[in-house]
Amino acid sequence: MTSPVSTTAPPTTPVRRARSAVAGCFFLNAVFYSSLVPRLPELRDGLGISNAALGTAIAALPLGSLVAAPFSSVVLRRLGSAWTASAGLVLLAAAISAAVAAPTWPLLVVAFFLAGLVDALVDVAQNAHGLRVQRAYGRSILNSFHGVWSVGAATGAVLGSAGAALTVPLTGQVWVTAAVLGVVALLLQRLMLRGPDRPEPTGDETAAARRATPRRRARVVAAVLALGLLAACGSLVEDAGSSWSAIYLHDELGTAAGTAGLGYLALMVAMTFARLTGDRLVDRYGQRRVVRTGGAMTALGMGTALLWPSLPLTLAGFALAGAGVATLIPAAFHAADELPGLPHGVGLSLVNWAMRLGFLLSPPLIGLIADTVSLRLGLTVTVAAGLATLVLGRSLAGRER
Repeated sequence: MTSPVSTTAPPTTPVRRARSAVAGCFFLNAVFYSSLVPRLPELRDGLGISNAALGTAIAALPLGSLVAAPFSSVVLRRLGSAWTASAGLVLLAAAISAAVAAPTWPLLVVAFFLAGLVDALVDVAQNAHGLRVQRAYGRSILNSFHGVWSVGAATGAVLGSAGAALTVPLTGQVWVTAAVLGVVALLLQRLMLRGPDRPEPTGDETAAARRATPRRRARVVAAVLALGLLAACGSLVEDAGSSWSAIYLHDELGTAAGTAGLGYLALMVAMTFARLTGDRLVDRYGQRRVVRTGGAMTALGMGTALLWPSLPLTLAGFALAGAGVATLIPAAFHAADELPGLPHGVGLSLVNWAMRLGFLLSPPLIGLIADTVSLRLGLTVTVAAGLATLVLGRSLAGRER
């Protein structure tokens, strides 16, 4: 489908600075919301709402992302990825700040919806600029950015937990965090690459795109669908670990409350490590082999854990699943950004939308199966996602020779 990243001359100083700035954007993007997660019970109690009401309000966030993601490419082309990512992070911080200050439940829903809108724009923009820096590097670096996001999510969770333990007022913590990190986000923009993300198409290229045959257009549509399904598979597996691993360990395996969280921890640690080291594997073996191997790891790990349920096998299964899907979404984003015949950002925004759809549909799908039959059977969708990755991964680029 696309040409893999190839090795070129060492990156210049501006390119290295831009890499640090993009990594900073990924880090801040994760910290903003994850620092609020440990304090959601306080947010609920402060408004005097039920768990169902809080859950409905939180669902407004992915809903906002689904609305914004398909149109993010338009913003990207108008403002550029650097400004969209930097300014979007400031707006994201403002939306989260508005959420914790919301005096009523409807305003909380609106604030989370706006946060979802902005988060989708930031996500597409930071990935687009990361891919621009990757092209300047001449080798794969996108996985490391997603690894930094995982580190940021853990950092935010620690900040939120520490604030709760020290009885720091919720609004004070969020507002100070938003102000400090918002200033940092604006400063990061100064380190990013200047000029357009993509060169303007020449007259010949534009004419060629208009003369594209129906067969070629069908290939592009099929490619976008395949990449969107790949991204959805990755989000489904990741969400299964975050939403259901603790419940599975507690209800199905009978583990203590202190042990139930180890499944998600195993998935996230393995995923973070695989993302921080995955670029070397992609450069050596190509996206296709790495992603397809990861799909096999996911299916084998979760399949074994579900067939022979025990604590050690379950933890190993979630760890293999986390490592297996670690490079999947970055690979789908890279391939979508390189699709010929599409305006800049369109492929990336569509695949980002499919990823977010996976995050939105995964919890109710697994929950429905769990209520109808069992959670153990519900988690078999992770095995199906691994097998689908093994098949759909054929659409990615192989190793450059």
